[in-house]
Amino acid sequence: MSLIDPHGGRLIDREARGAERESLLRASAKMPELTLNAREEADLELIASGALSPLEGFMGEADYVLVRDQKRLANGLVWTIPVTLSVREDERAKLKIGDDVALRSRDGRLLAVLHLAEIFKYDKELEAERVYLTTEEKHPGVQAVYAQGEYLLGGHVSVIEHARHNEFAPYRHTPRQTRALFAERGWRSVVAFQTRNPVHRAHEYIQKCALETVDGLLLHPLVGETKSDDIPAPVRLRAYEVIIEHYYPQSRTQLAVLPAAMRYAGPREAVFHAIIRQNYGCSHFIVGRDHAGVGKYYGTYDAQRIFGHFEPGELKITPMFFDNTFFCRKCGSMASLKTCPHDQTHHVSLSGTRVREMLTAGEIPPVEFTRPEVAQVLIEGLSRLSAKA
Repeated sequence: MSLIDPHGGRLIDREARGAERESLLRASAKMPELTLNAREEADLELIASGALSPLEGFMGEADYVLVRDQKRLANGLVWTIPVTLSVREDERAKLKIGDDVALRSRDGRLLAVLHLAEIFKYDKELEAERVYLTTEEKHPGVQAVYAQGEYLLGGHVSVIEHARHNEFAPYRHTPRQTRALFAERGWRSVVAFQTRNPVHRAHEYIQKCALETVDGLLLHPLVGETKSDDIPAPVRLRAYEVIIEHYYPQSRTQLAVLPAAMRYAGPREAVFHAIIRQNYGCSHFIVGRDHAGVGKYYGTYDAQRIFGHFEPGELKITPMFFDNTFFCRKCGSMASLKTCPHDQTHHVSLSGTRVREMLTAGEIPPVEFTRPEVAQVLIEGLSRLSAKA
């Protein structure tokens, strides 16, 4: 028995190497240029490594429209989030189909060459309505769409360098590398956990429940662009290192980072995250309460229900659904509404705002809510942020 196949059956590799890379580097001096934003840089890295298989570049119009409207690529595969590259009117005027376009980082480095196959207009408001289920600009994903240019560019990419390849280097594993790590450990079934938040006891509980049924656990925190009020990625990653050291079976746990940007697209992003983890070699994916949500735009368990929109077998990765979890003083253990018969007066439950207030004040939350070692990492991290501000 081998690891799960990538989405679409083949792991894409768009890294330019050897003579091809040298040729593109020389030719790039005469190419039209575009500067990518943070999300486009992140998408480019994921395309290059195969994390977004079967995509080989930024979406053309047929894929874009079908993903937006039907949650599918033009070839029929399930896909829920548009992966696009936009340009303004003045930039579009300098481009023509058939061009090779130099894609540069925000600090001016050549990251890739786009082999431009399509230029098309699109409806930003319609994308917001279909993908994010709202047209309100205060939604961070919608805000990002509205800030884009008026045209989208489609075409394969040849990637020359990654924007932030040294950041989190020990944990920056490609899908090929995680698959090799899993195979080396003899894992055939692997459950992935996605998070943009610091780890707490509820996370730990559902991760360990899942780990009871599979060979290994991939803790895969997202370290790309998030909201400004989210805990910074280095602090979150340190919290994971600490909790793994003290409370997880290290022979059955693998920590790696996902260099993706958050869309905050709720249900659609849950499926998107699952497909990405399939490409990394995971057979199962944890979907908890309000996955990839923001504000009150999505129902508590909408991100679980969306998986029922697809026919059995269309998604090879298996979602594992968990209810809201908490420590129940009466039960004397972690539990959920599925397993605990007691009312909320017995539950240790704190809002994210209250936890942040406590940590900022140097106060460790109850041990039933968070491990003291993790709380200490967060207190120190927030203190450094406060000092810089």
